[in-house]
Amino acid sequence: MTESLEQTPLWRHQKFLLLAAARIISVLGNGFARVALAFAVLALPGATGSRLSLVLACQALPQLVFILVGGVIADRMSRSRLMVLADLLGAAAYSCLAVMVLTEHAPWAAMCTMAVVAGTATALFTPAMDGVLPIVVPSGQLQQANGLLRMGINISLLLGLGLSGVAVALVGAGWALALNASSFVLSAGLTAKLRISSRPPKKTTGWADLREGWNEFTSRQWLWVVVAQYTVVVAVINAYIGVLGPLDADQHQGGARSWSVIIAAQALGTISGAGFAARLQVQKPILIAVLATFPTALPIALLAAHQPVWLIALGMFIAGFSSDVFAVLWTTTIQRQVPEESLSRVSSYEWFGSLSFAPLGLLIAGPASAAVGTVPALAVCAGLVVVATAAALLSPAVRTLRSSPGEPPTSTSAPTQPAGPPARQARPEEKP
Repeated sequence: MTESLEQTPLWRHQKFLLLAAARIISVLGNGFARVALAFAVLALPGATGSRLSLVLACQALPQLVFILVGGVIADRMSRSRLMVLADLLGAAAYSCLAVMVLTEHAPWAAMCTMAVVAGTATALFTPAMDGVLPIVVPSGQLQQANGLLRMGINISLLLGLGLSGVAVALVGAGWALALNASSFVLSAGLTAKLRISSRPPKKTTGWADLREGWNEFTSRQWLWVVVAQYTVVVAVINAYIGVLGPLDADQHQGGARSWSVIIAAQALGTISGAGFAARLQVQKPILIAVLATFPTALPIALLAAHQPVWLIALGMFIAGFSSDVFAVLWTTTIQRQVPEESLSRVSSYEWFGSLSFAPLGLLIAGPASAAVGTVPALAVCAGLVVVATAAALLSPAVRTLRSSPGEPPTSTSAPTQPAGPPARQARPEEKP
């Protein structure tokens, strides 16, 4: 049975197609929302950059605060059902935001409250989503599935961002937000058809589940080492993309048009990288994934050196390409190495760790640029990526973990070997 499923093309796995379609539609709507929400807030009476930051912070903070709760819930109930509930919660939040903008009655407290609800929906959705793919796809096809899914999501996000400005200009920010809300509803309808079975009731408390997830996370050296590495890398990327890059482009590279070319090159790189990674066969996936982080420093260093826009764009394409090679290898390895019943909790710790310094990167970047200059700040960012990645390579588990997608993973009530536990046995579907 397993062999026949492993040989079935992914496009014939109905549940994978449903999951991919749901994610692509939802991400397309989110692409609209990123631009629409910003312009909707700025169009309100008395709007300032500080108020926009407040609304965006209200959306981002719950994603960090509630991500661990989302992991516990996802490992206690049907993950597809939790994804549906999260989608509907997001739809409700964006519907309310759209109504407030369209009616021009948008109190700041209400806007911030709906932003909190939208962020909470993301925190509930993400760990559940990370744990669903190994249930609907055989283990031997996980890497291909992750690569194809990321490629579709990247294309959808690029399309959404590209069309969002046109949509806001033609129909207004309110209707663009409404379109995002409808995308959540469509995603929920498709996800509901997955019908992943509910889990047997647990007698343990949520705190006990958190401790168990923490044990699974910390017992794998390669896992927590790379998360620690990306705590630094994600903070640097936030500082570079959000603040330092636009500042330097405005000062030395011709402004927004040049920066948009650079960002577009990164997006094209992620699409190409995901497609390449879907077919990539490596024996040491974590080692290759960590090595693929080094190119992240390339466009930052090129920008600091005031290189031509085309060369910086090429560096961003390479960085985008390598970032999705990392993402596919990383996600697939976690899905194969961590027991399925703990996967969402481990994923939530991964997200929490990786994102914990992300707001700090944004907060420090502006003052650092003012204090020492944009070029030195960019140089420090590039150096931090190199140092953090080189430090991760000091871990024996990072260098030696091998891919062996035919054996079931072991739960880690006792610590695992540094190279990590055996890989997951295929669990293609769970019937309701």
